[in-house]
Amino acid sequence: MDQVGTEPTTLPALSRPKGLLRWLAKDPLESDLSRRRFRLRGGAPRTVFGKAEQSYVFGFNAAISREVEKVEEIPQEQRPFGYEGAAAACTVLDLLTLTRGRRLHELLAGPAQHHRHAAYVGAGRGYALLRLRPVWGARRAHPLLRWLAVDGFGFQWGLSRTDRMVGERTMPDLLTRAHCAVFDQGLGRLLWYHDCASPDDVAARVASYPPSRRADLWSGVGFAATYTGGAEADELWWLTEHAGGDGFRAYLAQGCAFAVSARLRSGLLPDHLAQAVPILAGAEPDEAAAWTDEALIALGHEAHTHEDFQKWQSRIRGAWTRRHRY
Repeated sequence: MDQVGTEPTTLPALSRPKGLLRWLAKDPLESDLSRRRFRLRGGAPRTVFGKAEQSYVFGFNAAISREVEKVEEIPQEQRPFGYEGAAAACTVLDLLTLTRGRRLHELLAGPAQHHRHAAYVGAGRGYALLRLRPVWGARRAHPLLRWLAVDGFGFQWGLSRTDRMVGERTMPDLLTRAHCAVFDQGLGRLLWYHDCASPDDVAARVASYPPSRRADLWSGVGFAATYTGGAEADELWWLTEHAGGDGFRAYLAQGCAFAVSARLRSGLLPDHLAQAVPILAGAEPDEAAAWTDEALIALGHEAHTHEDFQKWQSRIRGAWTRRHRY
């Protein structure tokens, strides 16, 4: 069987962690999603997802080895995934050492300052690794982006418990009602990985969940299809048909807009994203990213609650609806 990410990815060498830290380091083979019984077709999607998880594992181990600066040495397109892993490791270390988010804050204020979306998602993955409800560990955290930690929690929780989260479609008991919608956005991202960017399979998977959960799942699918990629243009067009047929076309576009905004702040617009945004959002990348900025500004400086986060996303969907009103 082919391995995920069979195309070689150049990653710097890391020092071996010392003492107890070596027990926290991840096995690079964790990036092989076939070990988790994901549906993995050959070709580009498998390579794309493998490289993303390779970079995540590398970033995690770089933080454990106290060599976060080496994340800057991996290919630029993969760097956000590296900082996602570094943030997960920093969160794990902060929680284990009761340092009130010191390492995560230093990462956000320093190397990951242009990758904050990825870092907050990574923080949520760190909470999930320790089976703890995501809370706001980073001091001076962004009042709304910090909700992305719940998204990351949903992705990692589903990754670690695929049979229950995807097969049985359960929800973790430790989440509050306010967390569940954002959790499902992270789970939606996982479904894009789980069904290997196949529009038919992803749509069928989303349709197996109760209607009350599908909007947020489609939002997560839109984010992953844009941010990570893995699908060709004709498949993306078919994905929009599925989302529209399910009644959640605006949610797919909102997830896409959020993804392009995050990628632009990272300083790079990958080719797959430039292809995906006009299809999924029906606009050029700069315009779709502007929807998120304008919606955030409209909320004002005091916005910080779950309701504010939902309003932010609702305003983005409103911008898409106005753009496509006939």
